[in-house]
Amino acid sequence: MTDITFRVHPSPVGEILIVATPEGLVTLHPFEGPLDAELARVATMLHALPVPDDEAGGDVDRQLDEYFEGERRDFDVELDWRLVNGFRRDALEAVRHIPYAETAGYGEVAIAAGSPGAARAVGTACATTPFSIVVPVHRVVRADGSLGEYGGRPELKRFLLDLERETAGELTVAIPPAPVGASASADDLDSEPVGAPQAADE
Repeated sequence: MTDITFRVHPSPVGEILIVATPEGLVTLHPFEGPLDAELARVATMLHALPVPDDEAGGDVDRQLDEYFEGERRDFDVELDWRLVNGFRRDALEAVRHIPYAETAGYGEVAIAAGSPGAARAVGTACATTPFSIVVPVHRVVRADGSLGEYGGRPELKRFLLDLERETAGELTVAIPPAPVGASASADDLDSEPVGAPQAADE
């Protein structure tokens, strides 16, 4: 019997898949398409099929609701990093320190992670993170300030940033984006699907 559990939680950016182990959240990300296909992808990465559990991830559902309602700026959750290691983890740990409603460039995150010049590797870490929203990769932007593709869903990235800035009193938030299936440009640093669980680095 597996100790990996999951549930799906609705949100303004679509259904969010929450997968947890006894150590904490192992992946949390919005998804499109059939749930079975998404679970199969997660199972491939974890070498185990998650089982449904209405309490998977503890109170992260409440924290997500509070975030989208503008009542929460930081998440208090335990993370299971088994799908991330090496510089990818260093980069994502640095991303966690980007303040709410603010942004940082890939190069700035590389410096914070201890590897100046590794901006492209930061882009890869953000694109392949198993943790969306709770690890705010949406706050990482290009050097010129443009958002980047965010796994083919730049409107989702814009919505999250606008939500935070509206909450911080900087602008009026836009209508939540509808899911789209546009492909990201191969020239973008963040050209892989954001939130799709990836195998840990060898």
